[in-house]
Amino acid sequence: MSKRRPRKKQLPETPVKVLIESLAHDGRGVAHVEGKVVFIDEALPGEEVEFIYTEIRKDYAEGKVVNLITRAADRVEAKCAHYGLCGGCSFQHVESSAQIRIKQELLHEQFKRIGKVEIPELWEPLIGPHWGYRRKARMGVKYVEKKGRVLVGFRERRHPYLAEIDSCVVMHPIVGTKLLALGEMISGLSIRDKIPQIEVAIGDDQCVLSIRELEPATAADHQLLSAFGKEHNMTICLQSKGPDTIVPLPGEPEVIPTYSLPDQDIEFKFRPAMFTQVNYEINKQMINRVLDTLQLNENDTVLDLFCGLGNFTLPMAKFAGKVIGVEGDQPLVNHAKENARHNNITNVEFYAADLSKDISDMPWARQKFNKIMLDPSRAGASEVLKYFKKWQPDQIVYVSCNPSTLARDAGILVNELGYKLIKAGVMDMFPQTGHVESIALFTK
Repeated sequence: MSKRRPRKKQLPETPVKVLIESLAHDGRGVAHVEGKVVFIDEALPGEEVEFIYTEIRKDYAEGKVVNLITRAADRVEAKCAHYGLCGGCSFQHVESSAQIRIKQELLHEQFKRIGKVEIPELWEPLIGPHWGYRRKARMGVKYVEKKGRVLVGFRERRHPYLAEIDSCVVMHPIVGTKLLALGEMISGLSIRDKIPQIEVAIGDDQCVLSIRELEPATAADHQLLSAFGKEHNMTICLQSKGPDTIVPLPGEPEVIPTYSLPDQDIEFKFRPAMFTQVNYEINKQMINRVLDTLQLNENDTVLDLFCGLGNFTLPMAKFAGKVIGVEGDQPLVNHAKENARHNNITNVEFYAADLSKDISDMPWARQKFNKIMLDPSRAGASEVLKYFKKWQPDQIVYVSCNPSTLARDAGILVNELGYKLIKAGVMDMFPQTGHVESIALFTK
């Protein structure tokens, strides 16, 4: 006998008035109703709002503002007409300098609460373009028969459905202004309902769109795709399965995107699905900050953990005696080696290793390093920190895309391994979103 699914609890429809007390780590306003914490989209501290519930759980609830009673000084009108529907941004209602201040306050709070560490000095924030900066993205694609159109873009906020948008002011304009045109072109393909996503990779001078196809495109489809690419100065590729199946259209050459670091005279080549920083201007500033901080010379042996395709490794090798880069993804390691050869940099070595596992028997791990750079994923680097007892670096620069795990790891470095936190700060890698990119310096 089949079991009936429990009915979804009916949410109250009557708006509730509250005072917003603070911000959560993802930028939502925090209030309390009858002792329960409520996270409210687009609400700022000090504001009195009326909200409706969007979800009620045992320990917390979620909601969205329906009426703004009092307005915070930091509030501005969102630039994007789709803000609130599209889930790509969460901070467009906050003035740009206030976004930085909020992220700095969050960094302070996370270090104190999670890591039990006080930040003695804040770095000046790194600031770049607030709009049109995003050069890497995975966009969803959906043919909606009832609407008679193909949607291209991002998911709705807190929903799995694709948002109906016609542009994106955060994406680089070569793609952000072409979402409608992309959808119209895909509508003309025989496989319009067999395309779930597009991988966007924009280099300094190249834009590559890798279109995931669940069924093979026809020769007529290839012609439409090729013509669209030529008209809009894009290279169109097709992807039949995983990232390694991305190929050019039949008869067309492969285009490898590049980005450069002019200050270090370095050019990186990367394949469309490979990880690169989304904001090139902040990436350049970030690398300069790392180099200025470490003050490398030929006597330094540097370990670069979670090195990717060598974004920090190669610039550091321009000044250090030797740099070893370690990364868990073998294709990225292979590409890092190619980039070293491409730039004639010979004092680097790259290794593939899962840094969440035991690395004690690996030859590179038995060496001594006086300086360590690390830039892990959102999960942080707690597993590899135990090896710092053996390496005993004099300086550690830690770049993070998640202040919570950076704070946790800072607590390990300071409270367990005896390092001193010198300074930390935020870098505006993701304007208009709640994501916080940060950097911290530790010394022995």
